[in-house]
Amino acid sequence: MPVEERPARHLISLEDLSDADLRALVDRGVHYAVEGAGTQHPLEGLVAGIYFTKTSTRTRTAFSTAVLRLGGSVVTYGPGDLQTNTGETAEDTGRIMSRMLDLLVTRTAGDPQEMRMWARQSWMAVVNAMSSEEHPTQALADLTTLTRHFGRVEGLRVLYVGEGNNTAAALALALSRYPDVRLELRTPPGYGLSAAIAQTARRQASRSGAAVHERHDMDALPPGFDVIYTTRWQTTGTTKPDPRWHETFAPFQVGQELWHGSPEAVFMHDLPAHRGEEVTADVLDGPMSIAFDQAENKAYSAMAVLDWCRPVRPRHADGRPRTAIGTGRT
Repeated sequence: MPVEERPARHLISLEDLSDADLRALVDRGVHYAVEGAGTQHPLEGLVAGIYFTKTSTRTRTAFSTAVLRLGGSVVTYGPGDLQTNTGETAEDTGRIMSRMLDLLVTRTAGDPQEMRMWARQSWMAVVNAMSSEEHPTQALADLTTLTRHFGRVEGLRVLYVGEGNNTAAALALALSRYPDVRLELRTPPGYGLSAAIAQTARRQASRSGAAVHERHDMDALPPGFDVIYTTRWQTTGTTKPDPRWHETFAPFQVGQELWHGSPEAVFMHDLPAHRGEEVTADVLDGPMSIAFDQAENKAYSAMAVLDWCRPVRPRHADGRPRTAIGTGRT
């Protein structure tokens, strides 16, 4: 039977996904974690570009290995490799890349508008592997981790402690879509979620039956959390204007005392971690920590994202997929 063509899907923000898409991606991540790729090679004959302008261990490795495990090929770019450094416009760069690549996974320190520009075509999928505003693929890995550990996301009680950074933003945008989830964010004063993210999360929570609360102190924490989550205080590619910011963040360190009211809670961290800053070593390395399982789940979640985003094209008579080159598109 002839293959029905499907244009590439882009993942720039979790807001690009419907509720059904979000759940399908999480379910697919769990599937890959349990079953592996098997004999399925959905990226066979496809080429993915991996373009990171900022450091990455987990996300870059997850997507690179995911492409290979799904049968695709990888082209990597560093921050000094593209002609945007010599004045070529981002729009022209995206037009050229879309004629040679099938997928582009990218991390930048800026806003996602450059990614949006690259996504103004339907032949090359563009995946946001972190921008200044949001880390959507981290949230998908987190949901995959929660589903694998608890068997569900619905109804979980999650405490997030630390800066309202791109990981926190994605977590709020994701968890607020699940019924009966309670997300409590405790962020340092002046370092909370952006007003736009907070508003969107609360609007989604109102629709789904979830609840999202944010305070800027560590007082009067309710008991009974299922998950306690933090991120490092100094996010990749950012600086803090206040030279005494460590004093502001100090009360928000995650230590054993947070388990007094939530003795069954697991600990999550998007890593890398700085023991003695945002988390104590006995928490990160203790029996309650699933942070390194969480990191592993990035690979399975990346496989799910690539499988979902990839364009589907007819194949040649010998079974090889028709590539981006020679499609005659504009």
